[in-house]
Amino acid sequence: MSESRDQAARTAAAARLAMKEKREKESGGLSSFVASRAGDWDLEDQDFDSMRRQEKLWNPLVDKYFRMEIDGWETIPDSPVLLVGVHTGAPFVWDAWTVGAQWWRRFGESRPLHGTAHDALMAFPLIGQVFRSMGVLPAAPDSMATALAEGRDVIVWPGGERDSLRPWKERDVATLAGRTGFVKLAIRAGVPIVPIATVGGADAMPVLIRGDRLSRALRLDKIARLKVFPIAVSLPWGIAPAALPQIPLPAKIRTRFMPPVTVESDLSLVDDEDYVQAKYDEVRDAIQVGMNQLARKRRFPLFG
Repeated sequence: MSESRDQAARTAAAARLAMKEKREKESGGLSSFVASRAGDWDLEDQDFDSMRRQEKLWNPLVDKYFRMEIDGWETIPDSPVLLVGVHTGAPFVWDAWTVGAQWWRRFGESRPLHGTAHDALMAFPLIGQVFRSMGVLPAAPDSMATALAEGRDVIVWPGGERDSLRPWKERDVATLAGRTGFVKLAIRAGVPIVPIATVGGADAMPVLIRGDRLSRALRLDKIARLKVFPIAVSLPWGIAPAALPQIPLPAKIRTRFMPPVTVESDLSLVDDEDYVQAKYDEVRDAIQVGMNQLARKRRFPLFG
């Protein structure tokens, strides 16, 4: 095992122990339930047979409904890599799911990709089970570090709800919410970062307001770790809470893999704020450049 792979394995083991202790300290109630359910993950939960069956759903959605254009495959290094992107479209983030569908179409079982999702989604009955079958992991240090240490590709969305629920008027702005954890993860795992630019996802469910105050009023920030409660335009509801089941509008999605950003695997750099910030800025700037390029192709706000 190379020095970097050995470092990645040790980092993953330490992350699993730390997250186990953190989840065990969660107080009772819904918060404890969410932490416990989300922490029940395994890399082998990914079910290739299930993913093959789902092609009948995803291929028409990708090709006909969202009319997706995707390029930049040639820029992706060999596994493992950490892919970092932005996503939009409220809780359902169709631009994220379509990347996963395209990745599966191109690589299949030869190069499985592990997506990441909020603990609340991973803990939800049935939804969490479906996510796991597709290889989705909780967006936590232990799961992501373990996947990378095992030589698997991982895709993360550092901006989380700040990204996916940003107002429609900011749909072409790369918002990673200032969260630099992905840079530290890449350093510890010794892997390159592949920025992903995408536009169009916000048009599938335009967010009118994020609902920061509403979330606090409903105490969602305390009981479900949700900082916002957005109001959006969706079918069949019209203007309604974005959390409701919805039919996405037929937005055109364009996605591009940008050239990789390399990081040093020196663990001391994890605590070097200047280095981490510089790499964060490099990734964010690459995403913004790609989004600008893709946005210029748009002819109409919704239909692309």
